[in-house]
Amino acid sequence: MTEPPPRADGATVAAVFAFVLLVVPARLVLKYLPLSLTPANVVSLVAALLWLCAQLTLALGAAKGRNPVRTALFAYFTAMLATYGFATYGPMESDELNLADHSFVLVVAIVGLALTVCDGVRGLRRLDFVLKTLVVAGAVIAVIGALQFLLSIDLTRFMELPILRYTTEGDAFVLERADLRRVAATTGHPIEFGVTCAMLLPLAVHYGVRARALREPSLRWWACALLIGCGLMFSVSRSAMLSLAVVGVVLFAGWPVRRRLQALVAAAGFLVAVRIAVPGLLGTFVGLFTNLGNDESIQYRTHDYAVAAQQISRHFWLGRGLGTWYAPKHQIFDNQYILSMVETGLIGTAAFAGLFLVACYAALRSRFLSADPVTRDLGLTVAACLVVPLAGSFTFDLLSFHTVTGISFLLVGAAGALLRAVRADQLAPSQASGPTIEVTR
Repeated sequence: MTEPPPRADGATVAAVFAFVLLVVPARLVLKYLPLSLTPANVVSLVAALLWLCAQLTLALGAAKGRNPVRTALFAYFTAMLATYGFATYGPMESDELNLADHSFVLVVAIVGLALTVCDGVRGLRRLDFVLKTLVVAGAVIAVIGALQFLLSIDLTRFMELPILRYTTEGDAFVLERADLRRVAATTGHPIEFGVTCAMLLPLAVHYGVRARALREPSLRWWACALLIGCGLMFSVSRSAMLSLAVVGVVLFAGWPVRRRLQALVAAAGFLVAVRIAVPGLLGTFVGLFTNLGNDESIQYRTHDYAVAAQQISRHFWLGRGLGTWYAPKHQIFDNQYILSMVETGLIGTAAFAGLFLVACYAALRSRFLSADPVTRDLGLTVAACLVVPLAGSFTFDLLSFHTVTGISFLLVGAAGALLRAVRADQLAPSQASGPTIEVTR
């Protein structure tokens, strides 16, 4: 007798969000709405509403107990609410007020999505479903990016449905650097595409290693890893390489020696293949790091520190308002921590950084508590993915890009869900492979 398919739950909503977030071009928003909302924004707002409704009943199976990620999300939302209230209490220019309203709606959406994953994804099997969806969607956009880079074919031109419209005109999905195309696939910018691939690559590798260890078909996951790795290279982004480096540091710290050697051999083979297939690409990446002193993008990132210091001193604690510092009216900082200090002050910046630090702790705590090697590796992998927003925020304004922000908050919720699942298995070892139980601590 076959097991009946699981009913729709928080994992279903999260999987739909992941697929829509990655596959639908980031510059496409819904028509006929007073705010510019992408389909993924709408799904996350629905998730926030469903989470709130689930908290009002005991019949839907949503978790309600303590969880460090849940607490950190509440703290982050409270900080954003305080910033929004402080900024809108006094007079504001109409354009900045509209952007503050829009940004706060997006905060509600993304926090609600993370809470839905944290409290609504019950058990390791459902969490795997969400993360596998994320990997597959990542491989899909990597194919789109490869077509843009290798053949100059942009499939995003054919994704505009009747209910959607582009927020900006132009060919923003394909740029150039050192006579090479820089592609964004469906994301908003090549930097975002590269950082997104750096976050998804560890998950693809995890499921490839896991399938091989369990003697299951693994080729599909290695194919996803290869495609995502190619997408990272085709972004021609310094931020992507830095993100991959911090991911590697975390993974190498927890991997056994044999897997480290296997990873090094695989990476070397991949780079040789890239050098043969795309001459000049590796040389461009080397130049990005050896020519830092003369790089215009580096100089642009550092020339406006005096302006930032002046703005921070005016509203040190709560900032001038979320979303109110924008181009072309204001200078772009290309640093999320500086931008957060300007918009949300020290309290908001600390809440932002603290959220990802707590999520990393939850993932590593899951690794420490679990005796299952597969679960332990998943905890390490999620922690490695969550280090990317912390490091990447130094090199670009992460929260200004919807795709990488959505993935980051989904993984924050995944860290909380993983910790819940591991604790549930500890409290009920005899039911570890059966239905999950509600945990109140």
